Amino acid sequence: MKTFAAIDVGSFELTMKIYQFSGKNKMREIDRIGRHLALGTDTYSDGKISPEKMDELCRTLREFAEIMKAYKVDDYRAYGTSAIRETENTTIILDQIAQRTGIKVEVLSNSEQRFLDYKSIASKGEAFRKIIEERTAIVDIGGGSIQISLFDNDALIATQNMRLGVLRVQDRINHLNAKPSQRMSLVDEMASAQLTTFKKMYLKDSTIKNIIIVDDYLSPLAVKKAGKDGARAVADIHEYENLLEQLQVTSQMQAATLLDISEEKVPLVYISAIIMRRIVLLFGAEKIWAPGVTLCDGIAYEYAEKNKLLAGEHDFEKDIIACAMNISKRYMGSRKRAETLEKIALTIFDSMRKVHGLGKRERLYLRLAALLHDCGKYITMVNLGEASYNIIMATEIIGLSHREREIVANVVRFNHSPFLYYGQMGSDTVNIDRGAYLIIAKLTAILRVANSLDRSHKQKLKGVKAQLKENQLVLTVDTQEDITLEKGFFEARVGFFQEVYSIQPVLKQKKQF
Repeated sequence: MKTFAAIDVGSFELTMKIYQFSGKNKMREIDRIGRHLALGTDTYSDGKISPEKMDELCRTLREFAEIMKAYKVDDYRAYGTSAIRETENTTIILDQIAQRTGIKVEVLSNSEQRFLDYKSIASKGEAFRKIIEERTAIVDIGGGSIQISLFDNDALIATQNMRLGVLRVQDRINHLNAKPSQRMSLVDEMASAQLTTFKKMYLKDSTIKNIIIVDDYLSPLAVKKAGKDGARAVADIHEYENLLEQLQVTSQMQAATLLDISEEKVPLVYISAIIMRRIVLLFGAEKIWAPGVTLCDGIAYEYAEKNKLLAGEHDFEKDIIACAMNISKRYMGSRKRAETLEKIALTIFDSMRKVHGLGKRERLYLRLAALLHDCGKYITMVNLGEASYNIIMATEIIGLSHREREIVANVVRFNHSPFLYYGQMGSDTVNIDRGAYLIIAKLTAILRVANSLDRSHKQKLKGVKAQLKENQLVLTVDTQEDITLEKGFFEARVGFFQEVYSIQPVLKQKKQF
C-alpha cells in the first residue's frame, strides 16, 4: 500500500488529489481538495502574480501540506502550468513557494502538461483504446490555451497548441467592454479564426468522428450525468447542442445550480462550451466523450508507471515516434532515407552500450533525430542544421519536455553544422546543462557516422553490423554496390566520434564491388 498526492497549481484553481496504490494495476482516488484561485487572471493580463494572490497561494499550499501529513502521504508531485510558466519572474515565485510552504513546485512545459493529460485519458484503458481506433481528436482546454491532438488508427498524427484558453479569452473579452449579447459571437469569432487555420493545415476535407474533451468546465457535468461509469460519459452532437441552448437561456445563478459549480465559474463554462461547439461544427464530429480526468490523474498515473506500481498498457513512445514521422512528412522529409539512417544509428548505439552509458530514453532521442534529420531542407539546402533546429524547437512533440526537445534539435543541428563546445553555446540554449551537453555530443557522434554511410541517399547498405573490439568499432556492411562515396564521407566524419568515445570506427565491406 502506497499513498501519493498530486498537486495541480492551475490557472483558475489549486487542486490536490490523494491516491492509494494497492497491488499491481490498482490506483484509487481517496480524496480531492480544490481551492478557487485565478492566478491566470494576473499572469495573462500583467505578466506577474500579485502579492495578494501569492499570499493566498502559499496559504493554500500550507493547508495541502497539512492534509498530506494527515493522510501520511509517502510521496507527492506538485506542478505549475501556464499561470506559473508565463510569469516574468517564475524562478522567484518557485523559490518563495518552497521557502514559505515546504512544497517544491515544478513547472511543466506545455507539451509535458498535455502529455500528462493524455496519460490520464489512457488510464481509462479499454474505453480509450476503443475510441481512438477511429479518427479522433483530443481537445484539452485549459485556462491559458487549448491543445488539439489528432489520432487515426490508434496513432497520433498531429498536435497543435492555440492560445484559446478560457481565462485568456475571458480577459480579452473583458478588455473589449463587450455587451452580454455580444459575448457569444465574439468568443466564436476568436475561436473560429484559429480553428479554421488548423483544419486547413491538418484535416483539409476529412472529418473527425469522435472528440475526447479534457477540461475543468464541461467534463464534470458529463461525468455527473453518466454516474460512476466514465465510459458512458458520451454525448452525441444533439445532446451537446441542447446543453448549450440551456446554458444560453438560464441566469448565471441557475446555471451554477444546474452544473453544481460556483457562480464565478459559469462564464468560463460558457466560453469552453462555445469553443467546443465551434470545434464540433468544423470537424464534423458525431460524438463527444468526457472521461472526467484531470491533470492530477495524469501526474499519479505517470508516477505509478515510473515506480512500477502500474503496468501501462498504451505505448506512449509509439505516439512520440508517430508525431516525429508526421513532422518529417510535413516538411518533405524522405521516409526511406530516415528509416535507413534510424536503423544504422540504432545499430551503432546498441553496440556501444558499455561505452556511452546511455539508456532507453536517450535511444529515443536518437531515433527522433534520425527521423527529423533533414526537415530543415524545406526552408534551405544551405544552412540545413540551423533551419532544422529552428523547425524542431518551434514544433511541439507531445511527450518531450522542452529540454528533451532541445537535445534532439541540437543533435540534428550538429549533424550538419560544426559542433559547438559547452562554453561556446549561446544564451538561447538555457536548458542545456552539462548532462544534456554530453548526451548531445554522444548522439551527434553516432548520427554523423550513420549519416556518412548513406551519403548517396540511395540506401546502398542494406545490412550493417556493428561490433566493439577493444578500441575499435567495426562496422561491417553487406552490399555488392560501389560505396566509394560512403567510404570517403565515413573517413571525414569519424574524427568527432573518436574524440567523444576514444574509439576508432572501421568500415569493412563484406562483398566487394
